[in-house]
Amino acid sequence: MVNPFIDLRDPPPKRRLSCDDNQEKHFTEAAVMIAFALYLLENGATAVELHPDGEHGKRHDLKVNLESHGFSLNSPIGTTQYGGVYRRGRQTLTIALRPGLGDVIGRIGDQTVVAECKGGIINTRHSGQASKLRKGLFETIGMLLTRPLAHERLVVVMPATIAIRRVAIRVLPRVRAAGIEIALVEESGEVSLLQ
Repeated sequence: MVNPFIDLRDPPPKRRLSCDDNQEKHFTEAAVMIAFALYLLENGATAVELHPDGEHGKRHDLKVNLESHGFSLNSPIGTTQYGGVYRRGRQTLTIALRPGLGDVIGRIGDQTVVAECKGGIINTRHSGQASKLRKGLFETIGMLLTRPLAHERLVVVMPATIAIRRVAIRVLPRVRAAGIEIALVEESGEVSLLQ
């Protein structure tokens, strides 16, 4: 069975020995965004917005991923093949290329949830790629710290690798003090908030 969240890619020669089975598992930022959007929908949101940039759509097939989860494109938005309003029953997921708003925005009850997401290679021992994922964690925290205070629930969303979990647990008390939560996404798409 194909995992809609993971893109398998042949690594460049210098990274071939750093991953299992000679293939890298890319858990792209777009796939992390979709996993968190599904989490919000499963937890009471009825409408969620995703704001990918153009690069995200080139690295992961957002439309195919959403279709694999029962969504259908109801009305296209913009010029990309994946932008638009998707529906699954009463749930709506909108993909619009609108930078600066947050990667994923949803509403649960009377609270707006804003998430910044990062992705990366999740099965590598290559120091450069592992470092890139760690830097992504700190970048997303920084992006949320610069948001104006607006009584929003702010969440950093990252792939659940052993290294990311270790660093996230270490910074969690300080991040929580700033009003930010950390969510980790398994390669199955399952999301858990760090406690």
